[in-house]
Amino acid sequence: MGLITDIQRFSVDDGPGIRTTVFFKGCNLDCVWCHNPETKSPNPQIRIVAGRSMTCGREISPEELAKIVSRDAAYYNRSGGGVTFSGGEPLLQCEFLFDCLKLCRENGINTVVDTAGCVPFDRFEPLLPFVDLFLYDVKLIDETEHIKYTGVSNAIILENLRKLVDTGANVTVRTILLPGINDNAAYFVEFAHFIAGFGVKSVDVLPYHNMGESKYAQIGEEYKFSGRTVPDEKLTAQFREIISQFSRDNQYQ
Repeated sequence: MGLITDIQRFSVDDGPGIRTTVFFKGCNLDCVWCHNPETKSPNPQIRIVAGRSMTCGREISPEELAKIVSRDAAYYNRSGGGVTFSGGEPLLQCEFLFDCLKLCRENGINTVVDTAGCVPFDRFEPLLPFVDLFLYDVKLIDETEHIKYTGVSNAIILENLRKLVDTGANVTVRTILLPGINDNAAYFVEFAHFIAGFGVKSVDVLPYHNMGESKYAQIGEEYKFSGRTVPDEKLTAQFREIISQFSRDNQYQ
């Protein structure tokens, strides 16, 4: 059995095509900008929405989850989509994740795992034959900044990224454009150079958004990143272009 918070159908932001995104409960990073704070705790918790109490976190079996995911197989087939396991951190429930991935593979469903990679690498190894794409989150490249804003070092994250790429796995690195932290061209030029050293061939920049801010009050927690200006699409496109230009010039070899 595994513990999840939500199953979101018809998602288009968590990998290629139309996808079903499964949000695992529990995360070992504490990002101050997190838009899914209800996924951080590894235990069920109460969430108050519009004056009504609801339990955030439910157990589900791999078989039940695979059955739900398979309902939209026709949409996956037409769009090149599938299922994305997100969170939280799905690799904290690696045995459950393995069983889910295996069932999806048996059902012919494309699989994506969205991870921050802050786990021992041996948790990746059994999953490799069953994952079509890893979305690998690199929050910040400076270790001091990473500790300040996520609560943990990025040393194991970067070490695991190198190991994962070396296995030949399909990896897209994702990073977030954070107002007041890395929202300048110099940082993204540095980021492009840094990530190229890992042999990564695909990188995406995601803009910070504050759509999860209301969730903090709902679970009785403080949102520590309030008051930040949400980056507009023009700024995000500018930084994506920096990454893309570096990729074209250097081919991420």
